[in-house]
Amino acid sequence: MSEETAWTTECDRTSETLRWLRDKRRGHRSRRNRDLGMIGYSLVLLAGGYGTTFVHRFARRLQHAAAHGDAVEAIRRALPAGLVLLALGLALIAARDALWRGPVLVPGPDAAWLLSQPVDRTRVLHPYFRLSSGLAVTGGLLCAVAGGVLLHLTGVSSLGPGLAGCLPAGLCLPLLAVVLALQVERRAGLGVRVRAATPYAVLLLVALVAQTGWAAAGRRLPVLEQIELWSGPWGWAAQPVVHAAGGSAPAWPVAVALLVVLTAAATWRAHTASATVPTRQLRARAATAATVASVLWSVELRAAKLAVSEALGSNGGHARRRLPMPRSRYLVVVWRDAVALLRAPGRVGSAALWTAAAAAIAGLAASLDGLTRAAAVVMALTLGYLAVGRLAEPARLEADDLRRSSWSPFRFATLMLHHAIVPAGLGAVLGFLAAVPFALNGGVEALLLMPVCALPFASASVLAAVRGPVRSELLFIGIPTPFGDVSFFVFLLWYAAPLLISVTGLSFALDAVLAHGSGVDALGCMVLVALALTAVLLLGASHLANKLRRR
Repeated sequence: MSEETAWTTECDRTSETLRWLRDKRRGHRSRRNRDLGMIGYSLVLLAGGYGTTFVHRFARRLQHAAAHGDAVEAIRRALPAGLVLLALGLALIAARDALWRGPVLVPGPDAAWLLSQPVDRTRVLHPYFRLSSGLAVTGGLLCAVAGGVLLHLTGVSSLGPGLAGCLPAGLCLPLLAVVLALQVERRAGLGVRVRAATPYAVLLLVALVAQTGWAAAGRRLPVLEQIELWSGPWGWAAQPVVHAAGGSAPAWPVAVALLVVLTAAATWRAHTASATVPTRQLRARAATAATVASVLWSVELRAAKLAVSEALGSNGGHARRRLPMPRSRYLVVVWRDAVALLRAPGRVGSAALWTAAAAAIAGLAASLDGLTRAAAVVMALTLGYLAVGRLAEPARLEADDLRRSSWSPFRFATLMLHHAIVPAGLGAVLGFLAAVPFALNGGVEALLLMPVCALPFASASVLAAVRGPVRSELLFIGIPTPFGDVSFFVFLLWYAAPLLISVTGLSFALDAVLAHGSGVDALGCMVLVALALTAVLLLGASHLANKLRRR
């Protein structure tokens, strides 16, 4: 039965159809429940065997860090802006998730066959909305418990008030996120607006990150904080937590009442509207979700990313921006990559955000010492790798389907090496811009250190693009050790090899610069290490490209 056909009670065959489906699916559900039970049992064993040890050590270190210095006061100062940041981040994630999945996610056969039968859509679709809401609330409550425990461990508040303060946010914000996702799923026009507003939302989140950091450092903006705490449910949910931590939120009961009333009304209305999701939206999301699930089971993360990216892409497309054609054939690949980035400015924007995050952590690393500094350096370099990797998408697309390279006047290996030029150049420019604040504060050496890291990162990105299909057989090679089978770690080593090679080599050199000063010898060593890594990674990329071409 189509969506446009008028519904009458004489057409209702819902009970018979659902009963027939339950009978047919009984065996499948039994097998699925056994599989899910086995997966759950394995996760519980992993969490109990490894997670408890890490959690215990983390809690001890957190208590030790909170007992020294002004960490408690810094957390209290950062809570208002930080909690608003988390709530708005959850809203953005929910809206983006609804572009390809959404809370009403029915299986492919149901979307293709069941909804075309004379059945009541309400009885078919409402259970999926309730399931999504229940899972969201469960996750929210777990996060609320974790938040209350963290407040207690850091000494910001006692356990009871901390849990009570986090409970409204853990209960209401997930439901509001589900309601927002349902609206995006139901209305195609709203999805277009979400895509268009995402860059501005990300900039807002970046501003909140900066505000949180300034507040933790003692540079609070009390008036702005109060505006944020009363600007909407994201601020209402933060007020009881701020109050439990000893902050300024005198009218928090009013905020909680507004939050509960809004959540109840919005959830009830969304539950009623969940049966009106267009069938074409359900079918498209079911197909995308099935593709993602199938490739994830085979560990084909690239295919899953492409499926989600296609669903997240704008329907209308971008303007056909062009650059002047080059006269030399040796600039053709550079020209194509530059045009590709010009037509997908979101990649450049995300690369700039990752670069800014890497620069912020690098600045933090400069004020640390020992293992803490080394860990911060590794984290900063990893973010830098992700930034440059966002600019290397043309190389990955070229390697996904070798037929794409038929246009090229070069051999495939040479073509892939040319794909490293634009990521390296643009990554170096972004690194130079991120180093300007350091140079203004006396760290002139950052103008060299940050841009030079883009060279091995671009080479590593091309190496990752040409390594070929995922070698899932590495998961089952069987390497017994006293700690169990390490096949999974062998697979991770293969998958993360470009990242590990580039970040490990640069981290030693950069840590040496931070430890022994930025003399000419240290800077020269850093440059030589970067150039050597670039050469090694490009040689590896050329070898794998030739090997991939011969398959």
